[in-house]
This record gives sequence, C-alpha cells and structure tokens, in this order.
Amino acid sequence: MKLGLSIGYSKAQLDIPVELVQRAEELGYDSVWTAEAYGSDAVTPLAFLAAKTSRIKLGTGIMQLAARTPANAAMSAATVDAMAGGGRFIAGIGVSGPQIVEGWYGQPWGRPYYRMKDYVAIMRKIFAREEPVTHDGKEISLPYTGEGSAGLAKPLKSILHMNQIPIYLATGSESTVKLTAEIADGWLPMGFVPGAMEEYRPWLEEGFRRAGNGKGFHNFTTQASVHVEVENDVKAALQRLKPEVALYVGGMGHKTKNFHNDIMVRRGFGDAAKRIQELYLAKRKDEAIAAVPDEWVDLKSLVGPPARIRERYRAWEDSGADSLSVRSRQPEAIEVMAQAARLN
Repeated sequence: MKLGLSIGYSKAQLDIPVELVQRAEELGYDSVWTAEAYGSDAVTPLAFLAAKTSRIKLGTGIMQLAARTPANAAMSAATVDAMAGGGRFIAGIGVSGPQIVEGWYGQPWGRPYYRMKDYVAIMRKIFAREEPVTHDGKEISLPYTGEGSAGLAKPLKSILHMNQIPIYLATGSESTVKLTAEIADGWLPMGFVPGAMEEYRPWLEEGFRRAGNGKGFHNFTTQASVHVEVENDVKAALQRLKPEVALYVGGMGHKTKNFHNDIMVRRGFGDAAKRIQELYLAKRKDEAIAAVPDEWVDLKSLVGPPARIRERYRAWEDSGADSLSVRSRQPEAIEVMAQAARLN
C-alpha cells in the first residue's frame, strides 16, 4: 500500500508544513494532498510545494467543482504539473455541498451527477488537445450559448501542451461511485473504513463494466484517508479528533442534506449521527462533541501508541484501498506510518 500525506486546508492563518512534506518525501510517501472549503484554495499550495520537493505527487483533495470552470481546473492542474516537471499532479475533484456551492460560490446546485460527468469530459478534451473543445452536456456545454451570450463564442484548444493528468473523484453514493469507476482514474472515497469495500465493490465493478476497455481495479486507484494521532492515552487522542467529527456530521450541510451524516448512518451509528446533528444545529457544540462515540472515531482513525497504530494499520492494508492518505501534521505520525507501511 502506498502512503499519501493530507495537509488539508489552512485555518485562520496560512500554514503550509513544508518540512513535514519534505520529510514524507524522504520517507517514501507517494503523494501530498491539499483541500479547500471557503478559505485557502487547494491548488496554490501545491505550486509552492512543487518548488520545495522533487518527486512526491501533488494532489488536490479536493478542488470544488463550483469554484472554477472545468477549463480553469484543467489549466491550473496543467500549469502546476508543468512547473513540477510533469507527471506529478493529480486532479482530485468533488462537488462539496449545496450550502457552499450556492452560498459561497453563487452557483446552482443543479444535478451533481451530470455536472461531474460533463466536468471530467471537458477536462479530458482540454488535456488531449486533439481539436478545439466543444461539449454538449446536460449541465455544462462549450461553447456557451445560453442566457446572456454574445453569440460570438469560438471553440478553442489549449496553447499549453498538457499531460493527460489523472482525475480522481470524491464520491460516496451508489450512483456517483459507479460514475467514478466509469470515468475517473481514481477514487477519493467518502467515509471509507476497513470493511467498507464490501458495500462499494459491486458499485465500482458496475462502473468498470460501463467503461469497458478492460478497466478494473488493476488500473484504478482507491485513495482512502485516515486520521493518525500518536498518543499513549488512546482516549485523549480520540477526544482531540471529535470536534472535527461533530462539525462535519452536525454542521457541515443542511439538516436534510449532509453527506457526512449519511455516511455515519450507513456505518451503523444512526442514533449518534442524529443526536450530534440536533445538538450542533442547536448551537450546543460542546454537547455535540461529547455525543461523538469513541467507537466511530476509532473505526475511522489510527490513534494511540506506535505499536497500536502498527497493529491496526493491517486492517487498512487489507481494506481494498491502494493508497492511504495520512491526515496528520504530527511528525511522529508520519514516521510511525512509514514504519507500518514498510516504506523504503
């Protein structure tokens, strides 16, 4: 199993852990992943890291579809890839949620399934440079001829000669996981834990069947992620991870549309998910954090002394994922995971 390092998005002050990324590269980590919500963006830090590293792959986990057009996503990815020497960028893409899509970006939520399908198709055409790009999609079309159009649009072909950059999709529902296996090079699964592949495998296989051309697990990457916290006191480590769980399960999204809450329900923690959301939306955040079960955090994390982490890593190694992104800025965690994965 390959390892990645997920540094996420910046908090109130921009902080890119350059030395941590450089150490991960030295240890044999395969990739580093950034993120965006409604603050720091996912692409710019990778351009900075490209100049500070030489081999490690540079992935967005994720670029939000509503934040940029498919043409701009392709341009940004190809530009950083060229700056990094070529063959290093991974374009991880996801839809986010309607609160961010409509509230932050001012874009319609629309039909995410078809938006992802159109988005990926346009990016592929831009990377390929076979002809000026046209696309007649259900959600996105090029050239644009809709309301407000000047009627002067012209299909264009990228000036920059680009690599066919791998595209990964962040998905979790049955329809979108099938779509991911059909059109993407890799998958950033939402809510993936050891044992979850039993649910996802038939969906992925159906997507491969639709794609044809011999596509399968052998030429498709599942990039899972896991929080890692080295700490002798397991309970204290679990407690430190609960505020983020409460935020995402309780407050990241609307009461009727929260993907993180849905995943927790599907994994058998329905009562807790409902209670966390009720408390969080009632602005009782401390109680929402306290309502997060230790068992849920432990299932989706690797915490505790190094020996416990190495032992529990085996389940992730056997989970069906090809690569595992370590979500931590703790230097000890980077080292322990390199030992567990037997890098170098």
